[in-house]
Amino acid sequence: MADAARERPQAVLFLCGHNQVRSPIAAALAKHLFGSAIYAASAGVLKGEPDPFVTVVMDEIGIDLSPHKSVTLDEIEEYEGLNFDLVVSLSPEAHHRALDLTRRLPFDVEYWPIPNPTAVEGSREQRLDAYRAVRDDLLKRVKARFAWRPAGSV
Repeated sequence: MADAARERPQAVLFLCGHNQVRSPIAAALAKHLFGSAIYAASAGVLKGEPDPFVTVVMDEIGIDLSPHKSVTLDEIEEYEGLNFDLVVSLSPEAHHRALDLTRRLPFDVEYWPIPNPTAVEGSREQRLDAYRAVRDDLLKRVKARFAWRPAGSV
């Protein structure tokens, strides 16, 4: 990006299917990296239940997501409004819903196809590895998209 500060949105919504895994991880990473420089929120097309594997893999990097409660896009619209510059959709159903909303709301939409780690079967460690891969992929994408630089870098 030529001018990251100009192109960086002020408010971004990460949207996935159930606001259980991908969108809360992405929003937590954005909040952790950018603090108040970007308002980051997450939602799902539908409401989901908390996922304990998310808490484990985020704790591994020092981010506590245990208080996270799933929220739907409709709930955010009703209680806060959808005043976002950018919606990052993380699943096909979320992407279709976000694109549909652009018919009446002026935000940009980006699709980041992130696999759903809840579909992975196997041992606890194999499942955690799938969640770690999603977390690490989202971390790279958030850093790249929003032009993160470590403290003290130019």
